[in-house]
Amino acid sequence: MQAMLWRPERLAVVWTRTFEEAVLLGVDSIFIVSLVSAFIGAVTCVQIAYNMISPLIPMSTVGFMVREMTILELAPTITSIVLAGKVGSSIAGGLGTMRITEQISALDAMGINSASYLVLPRVLGALLTFPLLVVLAMVLALVGGYVAGVVSGSLTGAEYIEGLRYAFKPYTVFFALVKSVVFAFLVAAISAYKGYTMSGGSLEVGAASTAAVTNSIIAILVADYVLAQTLL
Repeated sequence: MQAMLWRPERLAVVWTRTFEEAVLLGVDSIFIVSLVSAFIGAVTCVQIAYNMISPLIPMSTVGFMVREMTILELAPTITSIVLAGKVGSSIAGGLGTMRITEQISALDAMGINSASYLVLPRVLGALLTFPLLVVLAMVLALVGGYVAGVVSGSLTGAEYIEGLRYAFKPYTVFFALVKSVVFAFLVAAISAYKGYTMSGGSLEVGAASTAAVTNSIIAILVADYVLAQTLL
């Protein structure tokens, strides 16, 4: 982190590189995030409806529970874990390959702060894209739950929407976005560190990518508990 912020590159360069990384990290992840979130919402709705056996509990409770589970936990945490596997391995593998092919050393020899030029845009790109992907995951999970509930006949669309609207607290969305920013920083920083500081050959690049994904997921789970304990 110190090397990344010490003697940084020109703002225009960092700005351009950040949006390049945001496209690589975020846009290319839309499909997998959309697929996972839609099916998570659908499965959550069906399973909650299956266990809703008491006639005293209105079926609109299904929509309420899907909303709370999606916004508070499933969308930010599961999306970030999926992105840790895709984005984290990409960052660590890319920087690791540049390290073993001495491209990073060449940048340092030219007087360019390689950490600022290579790592900072990746971290900023993740901070930009993770919250947007989490919002997308929220929407698609709720839509997936609606479609699954109506198609399966578990509840009507009006009951599901009534549950979505019941006792809604905007703070839960804010909490989810805070989690997404923290998770984005953890994934990008850990993965960049593993790739930037590695040494060896192609086998070590694979090991660095694996370690980056593993450590990122562990950090996400720990941060998830800490944030829930602190902000809720």
